[in-house]
Amino acid sequence: MIEYSIDGDGIAAIVWNMADRPMNVMNGESLAAFREAVYKAIADKAVKGVIVTSAKGDFVAGADLVNLLKESKDAAKALQNSFALQKLFRDIEKAGKPFVAAINGTALGGGYEICLACHRRIAADNPKALIGLPEATIGLLPGAGGTQRLPRMIGVSKALPMMLEGRKVDPKAALALGMVDEVVPPGELLIRAKAWLLGEGQTAHVKPWDQKGFRVPEAANTPKGMQVFTAGNAMLRARTMGNYPNAQYIMSCVYEGMLVDIDTGLKIESRYFVACTQSKEARNMIRSLFFSIGEANKLANRPKGVPTQAYTKIGILGAGMMGAGIAWAASSAGLQVVLLDSTQESADRGKAYSAGLLDKRIKAKKATEADKEKQLGLITATTSYEALKGCDLVIEAVFEDRAIKAEVTKRAEAQLAADAIFASNTSTLPITGLAEASARPANFIGLHFFSPVDRMPLVEIIRGKATSDETLARAMDFVKKIRKTPIVVNDSRGFYTSRVFATYVNEGLSLLAEGVAPALIENAGKAAGMPVGPLALADEVSLELMHRIRSQTRRDLGAAYKPDSSEPVLGLLVEKLGRMGKKAGKGFYDYPVDGKKRLWPELAQHFPVKAEQPALADVIKRLVYIQSVETARCLEEKVVIDLRDADVGSIMGWGFPPFRGGTVSQIDTVGLQPFVAECDQLAQKFGSRFTPPKLLRDMAAEGRSFYTA
Repeated sequence: MIEYSIDGDGIAAIVWNMADRPMNVMNGESLAAFREAVYKAIADKAVKGVIVTSAKGDFVAGADLVNLLKESKDAAKALQNSFALQKLFRDIEKAGKPFVAAINGTALGGGYEICLACHRRIAADNPKALIGLPEATIGLLPGAGGTQRLPRMIGVSKALPMMLEGRKVDPKAALALGMVDEVVPPGELLIRAKAWLLGEGQTAHVKPWDQKGFRVPEAANTPKGMQVFTAGNAMLRARTMGNYPNAQYIMSCVYEGMLVDIDTGLKIESRYFVACTQSKEARNMIRSLFFSIGEANKLANRPKGVPTQAYTKIGILGAGMMGAGIAWAASSAGLQVVLLDSTQESADRGKAYSAGLLDKRIKAKKATEADKEKQLGLITATTSYEALKGCDLVIEAVFEDRAIKAEVTKRAEAQLAADAIFASNTSTLPITGLAEASARPANFIGLHFFSPVDRMPLVEIIRGKATSDETLARAMDFVKKIRKTPIVVNDSRGFYTSRVFATYVNEGLSLLAEGVAPALIENAGKAAGMPVGPLALADEVSLELMHRIRSQTRRDLGAAYKPDSSEPVLGLLVEKLGRMGKKAGKGFYDYPVDGKKRLWPELAQHFPVKAEQPALADVIKRLVYIQSVETARCLEEKVVIDLRDADVGSIMGWGFPPFRGGTVSQIDTVGLQPFVAECDQLAQKFGSRFTPPKLLRDMAAEGRSFYTA
């Protein structure tokens, strides 16, 4: 776990090597062993200096979150554990002999905080390694000295963004920021660490903040510090809307800690850290953004006993924005791609999309011209279906029109091997119905990508009634191959993501129809934690597309179709006013060429604003509760198979607020009984769409929750 040795020159090596873990992590057992080794080295007069490093490909990944959540249930005990860890790191700093962190690979969170406690940080030149304090991304803060040491080392204005945004940088970027002191070739890492210890390190083992007269130049009681914290607080509020307590705690740790000595600052940090661990926001984020996404990426729901599919060549039908994006993702993973469209011009334009993305990467020095040539060489833009021969998988990404989809399905399948998979990228049309055009429905599946594909990490895999276990397993293998996160759902109109996402937009339209001020609707959406307001989101999706989908649904369902309160709003804008959305330059917003978008001033003429407006909190509740109610219906109907997929899908698919943990976790956070009661009240006021399904009523009556912890 922790290897300890001393060489003939008096240099001790403390080497992290947790044999039972893929990466080194900080937990009770590993920290006890590390503590023992540290004090052994400090006490040994023969030891002139200490190298802290790792025998694994990476340094230390950070805290063991399972262990952290378990131990943090008792706040008093958690605080004592934090104080003990802070003392260990302070004893390294005050050891009277030099410690150097030889960072051979990724060092994140607590792993990097070990490095910060050392007197020097030397990193191997490994471009795949990541260094940083990403705790903010899971609702926590750096709790082992990070909020106190990093600002003192590189300055408050540099350190705050690193911590508040949870940035992870490569070794060279870390060097430029001052987060490490040297970057050397991997083979020279330990040689250089030892040379420093025996040389400069013999007189450079007192930290600047332990030297007389040290002052933080950007502390809050300095002119520059006042500017940094004033602007920082304003920016933080604008970005988080006060929904993420850990972000405010990070700001407070730095603000308060830079006004006092390091030891007092560390105590301040410990108290804020424990407060974070007790928050519902942190537990929601850790559950969904760490554990649940981790399980999804490990293909936890993959059918057992199916050999892993090795992909070499895939086909994509339709070179529009979605098809071009999928081509980019597949070629980025080294796959040959046949990008097919009805005209060569369209196919070439789809390939050019990848060229454009590669040009941006080259400009950012993340790729070379050789990389571009190699990746573009994998994409064949064509109009010929014969080019699909040899494809392991074909993904259809054409218009949301059953007839067109049926035609391309038949033409593509005529060129494919009997065991090849055919997938549809439809966002709403049931897969079982689309599979009727297939000669092999067992090999037919839905792969719903999100736009823009190059940035959106989620793929919703939809299983039709005839889809085989083998096809599902092989489809999951493809999603993993292109480095996306899969969730698996059963077939339904709109599946899970489109169905629930639509409720957010529709509720915004319903509020507008009721006379709620457009600005209040939009601000409530953002204050709730959504990326944008529902009206802006409707514009981005395209009002015309939404209207077309509803028309198709109406034709499919006939008399069974039930219009909702948002439908007249959409019909008016598209059919009578010709406002089609952002792409057309006009929707709920105007999009001037030479300025920022703004709400269409004439909205009030068509949707008069009532004199009495609802409270912001009430609008927020409607916008977020409706999403959880519809998710519960998806669970009851067995559309969603796994709770974790529901939460992961909502956060990664359409930006449901991470601090709420996802649409399922939100119900648990509120509590089943109060959630059901509040939804019943909403249903009485605004309509049956808020009526809780039987699943929620039964769980509330039995005192159950979705998650046990």
